[in-house]
Amino acid sequence: MEKLAITILNMCQRSYATIKVGTVLTLVKDTNNHFDDEAIEVLDGDEEEVGFVANSVSTVIRGTYSAGRIYDKIDDHQKVVVKYVHHNSKVIAEIEWTDQKLQKDHEQ
Repeated sequence: MEKLAITILNMCQRSYATIKVGTVLTLVKDTNNHFDDEAIEVLDGDEEEVGFVANSVSTVIRGTYSAGRIYDKIDDHQKVVVKYVHHNSKVIAEIEWTDQKLQKDHEQ
């Protein structure tokens, strides 16, 4: 199965210090965001905000997907697993496909 990697950024120092490879986070579509119609918030296991999925050319790490590219592919709440933590507060995570229809849509 192909994995879908994303970049997470704008992380606060508290959350950055606790996020390690293997940490499970939750993506939540931020439907009330006045700055970005495709904003995706990232929550930790305590449902505290830790950042957002990157959504611009200057913030998305090469080889990962922006919030705009995955917005219609994910559920309103979607689990991701941290795969890499960069020293400048960027994190790469992979989407955990929990819905078979979602996986099939992605593979087409």
